[in-house]
Amino acid sequence: MIISITGLPGAGKTTVRNALADALGLKRYSMGDVFGQLALKYGMTIGEFNTWALGKPEIDHEVDNYQTEIASREDNFIIDGRLSWHFIPQSFKVFLDVAPAEAAKRIYQAKLAQPESRSDEPVYTSIAEVEAAIRARLLADDARYQALYGVSYLDRANYDLVIDTTKTPANQVVEAILAALKSH
Repeated sequence: MIISITGLPGAGKTTVRNALADALGLKRYSMGDVFGQLALKYGMTIGEFNTWALGKPEIDHEVDNYQTEIASREDNFIIDGRLSWHFIPQSFKVFLDVAPAEAAKRIYQAKLAQPESRSDEPVYTSIAEVEAAIRARLLADDARYQALYGVSYLDRANYDLVIDTTKTPANQVVEAILAALKSH
């Protein structure tokens, strides 16, 4: 079983991926972590790196080839990444949605609580700044994927299951995914 999790920044992809992997005893991968490590390698924040990568398809191809390679050698794992659903079409595809204000609040508070976490994320001065950064990141990502592959990861029709996490705790999101897997 392969489960791909995609979603908006701040929707809880990492939390849900980890809880789901624990519940199912599956290995986990994060393309966001791979992309974040590349950003740090180039001395940029994730937002800066996303914008910079717009004209450099080799960066996306490196990440995309990595997840395709994982799927060619393994068949029991959970992966979160913007285009994992596209590059691993046999996966059960989950999209986690969240209201922009709630996403910004989560990201801002997480960075305040653990400043050393996500070193690829800048230190924001306000929730409004985070929300603006998220909007810019979504636009840059979607434009890049449209140009490279002709797909939009924001199109909810690409997924087997869409869950709004704005007011839904992670444990209930995991329960909803497990229930959907049973009926899939």
